[in-house]
Amino acid sequence: MTQASGAAPDPSAGEVANQLASVVGRLLRRLRSTSSESLLTPTQRSVLARLDDGGAATTADLARAEFVRPQSMRLTLGSLEAQGLVERAPDPADGRKSVMSITDAGRATLAEVRAAKRNWLAEAVAAELDGHERRTVAEAVALIERLVGS
Repeated sequence: MTQASGAAPDPSAGEVANQLASVVGRLLRRLRSTSSESLLTPTQRSVLARLDDGGAATTADLARAEFVRPQSMRLTLGSLEAQGLVERAPDPADGRKSVMSITDAGRATLAEVRAAKRNWLAEAVAAELDGHERRTVAEAVALIERLVGS
C-alpha cells in the first residue's frame, strides 16, 4: 500500500504492540484502583472471578491458575473464607481434599467490583470522548478482540 504524499508512514507491528501493551497496562491499573474501597486485593478479586466462572476448585488448582505457591493461595482463600466470600467442601472425587466455591456474598461482592470498574470506564468514555471518538474506540475494541481470539 502506498502512502499519500505528506502522510505519516504506517507504524510497525512492534511500535503498535509496544503502545498497545503500555496503554492496556495503564488501563488495567486504573480499573483495579477504581474498586480500592473494596476490601479485596487483586488476587482475591481474581480468585473470586475464577471460582465464579469456572466453579469449585482445589487450592492447588487455584494456585496453578494464579501462578502463586499453594501456601500463598491458602492465605488468600483463608481471608476470603473469613469474609464469607468462599466456602470449603469435601472434594467429591477425593475426600482427602477440599474444594473451594464462591458464596452468594462472594458473587455480590464480585458484582460490585465489576460494576465499579464498568461505571468508571463508562463515565470516562462519556466525559472524554465525542460520538466519533466513541465509534473509533468501539472499532478498536473489535480489533483487539480479534487479536486476543475472543
